[in-house]
Amino acid sequence: MPDISLTTLLLLLCAAALVAGWIDAVVGGGGLVMLPALLLGLPNLHHTYALGTNKALAIVGTSGAAVTYVRKAPVNVGTAVKVGLAAVGGSTAGAFFAAGIDEAVLRPLIMVVLVGVAAFVMLRPSFGTRPQEQRRELTRARVVTAILLVGGGIGFYDGMFGPGTGTFLVLGLTAVLHLDLVTASATAKIVNVCTNAGALAMFAYQGTVLWQLAAILAAFNLAGAMIGARMALSKGAEFVRGVLLFVVFSLVAKLAFDQWA
Repeated sequence: MPDISLTTLLLLLCAAALVAGWIDAVVGGGGLVMLPALLLGLPNLHHTYALGTNKALAIVGTSGAAVTYVRKAPVNVGTAVKVGLAAVGGSTAGAFFAAGIDEAVLRPLIMVVLVGVAAFVMLRPSFGTRPQEQRRELTRARVVTAILLVGGGIGFYDGMFGPGTGTFLVLGLTAVLHLDLVTASATAKIVNVCTNAGALAMFAYQGTVLWQLAAILAAFNLAGAMIGARMALSKGAEFVRGVLLFVVFSLVAKLAFDQWA
């Protein structure tokens, strides 16, 4: 356990864990809050400690949200697990390369993608809001595409860089499997548990997880996740869409600040 003041622990890290859990449960992107908080609260440690510790606490909140969603949302658990298994391999491989990644090169590319995503969602108000009876039949081809692109591809990104992974999962699952945003968010939680597990295994192997700190923050992350999942289920796809756009624009702003400030 690093030497952290009680003020930093409670007012910065625990509060950030609570908010990050809520965001992750609704639409993903909790790393947008949690990673900067960890980097600020642990200024003397290498950034891989923030990445590893974030995975250790996030897997608890994501698991809690996944259980809540599965109980009440029409989630195809079998498909989610298949995508999740592909994500395990992707996130483990991504974590292996995380220490050597040039973030200055990666950030502009991600910003362009996110701006494109935001434009698409804004110009297509019906994206992810169609009721169950209007959605297309789930075909084998779309499931395979989701396994390879959403599971393997986004899983690799999660282990390598991380911020916005949950958001990318929701968008990818909505686009490829033609789910509504609530069901996509629920499915993404199962996949995200797998990506977190794969990345966490690698970070643990590298010894860059602060387990005692993660245990404390995990309790707050779980509380936020449970609240967020219940709100998404009760308020529906339009609520999730609004949070999605807010998270995307916030992530673009943060990446731009990191790149050029």
